Amino acid sequence: MLMLATVLAFMPAAAAQDGASGEDQAKVAAGETVYNTYCAVCHGDQLVNTGQTFNLRRLKADERPRFENSVRNGKNQMPPWKGVLTDEKIDQLWHYIRANANEK
Repeated sequence: MLMLATVLAFMPAAAAQDGASGEDQAKVAAGETVYNTYCAVCHGDQLVNTGQTFNLRRLKADERPRFENSVRNGKNQMPPWKGVLTDEKIDQLWHYIRANANEK
């Protein structure tokens, strides 16, 4: 029982070290649903890209404006999602992509 209490006591600290709050974790989970619904067909299951489209795992933390512009307005073969995806869904999607990015 003492061991369980010790493990549970350190769990919040581990989550804080990962930099993911409960709110962020909820956004990542919701973003995965958005991704699977709207993006996976072109960008691959679980962000595993076939090379035909932009590899979203390459997006860096400072590229959010570029990401949002591409999602809203489209780019090259990607259609615009303005009016389809709300700002909230785009935010969730960003959190999911960043949680799975090559470079944190």
